[in-house]
Amino acid sequence: MSPTLPTHVKLVEVGPRDGLQNEGALIPTADKIRFIQALGKAGLTHIEATSFVHPKAVPQMADALEVLASLDLSSNSPITYSALVPNLKGLERAIDSGVKRIAVFTATSNSFTQKNIGMTVAESLTTFETVVQQALAAGLSVRGYVSTAWVCPYEGQMPAESVRDVTEALFNMGVDEVSLGDTIGAATPVQIQHTLSVLLNKHPNYLSALALHCHDTYGTALANVMAGLQMGISTFDASAGGLGGCPYAPGASGNVATEDVVSLMDRLGINTGVDVTRVVEATALMETLLGRPLTSKTYQRLRTVKTESCV
Repeated sequence: MSPTLPTHVKLVEVGPRDGLQNEGALIPTADKIRFIQALGKAGLTHIEATSFVHPKAVPQMADALEVLASLDLSSNSPITYSALVPNLKGLERAIDSGVKRIAVFTATSNSFTQKNIGMTVAESLTTFETVVQQALAAGLSVRGYVSTAWVCPYEGQMPAESVRDVTEALFNMGVDEVSLGDTIGAATPVQIQHTLSVLLNKHPNYLSALALHCHDTYGTALANVMAGLQMGISTFDASAGGLGGCPYAPGASGNVATEDVVSLMDRLGINTGVDVTRVVEATALMETLLGRPLTSKTYQRLRTVKTESCV
């Protein structure tokens, strides 16, 4: 392992929220809970369980309160569960649920932000400043997402300086971590590193509080994870089975698969604390529930019984 790479990586499992929100089929609440529990048994200690968006907009998340009620949200729990919150109404429901961590979300693209949450980027930052302040006052911790950090499906390539400015605004309002999203999976490793360089050149102290959220539309998500590692990033979002997508990002495929990231880290000698075989079990459960194949490389490798010799 190169001495420049982190020795430990934190994985934020987003399958139960970001993974399932784009599915046409509604997964029963009890099965979502089984999925989340299976992920916890795999050693994942940060799980984004649900979101408090309006159920008419994302019906897959309509059971947020029921899902969270089944989980150990106490400070003694080894797992930190979080929920996505779009506005003050969502924050009220999050506080009522007992969840201790929320996430707010904006983007660098006005076009995407308008379609996603009906606001400009500037308006979203104003809205979330109030949400973050009230969340912190209620004793919650807050994560921030910056979507379209590299390429927007409507505006194309996004300036690195815009990513820097939005990230700076989120940290200034009190979030403790910012996840930069390659929302349509179109970024290259070179572009990943360029944007990170522009951001970190001004704010080197942000390094330990940044995360990467890579989609795999072009099959380069793992390469982009590697590019982030080489820049010192040590937190990555991932989704079991590569589940995911975004209804407001045409053509975007799923997230980088959790089991693929864990497998890569294992081979690099980087500790994640996650058992890849247990993640595969969680993926198998969700594959059965969805009734369609999940095609992450590690899942296929560990689930396939080889009956023929290969050259």
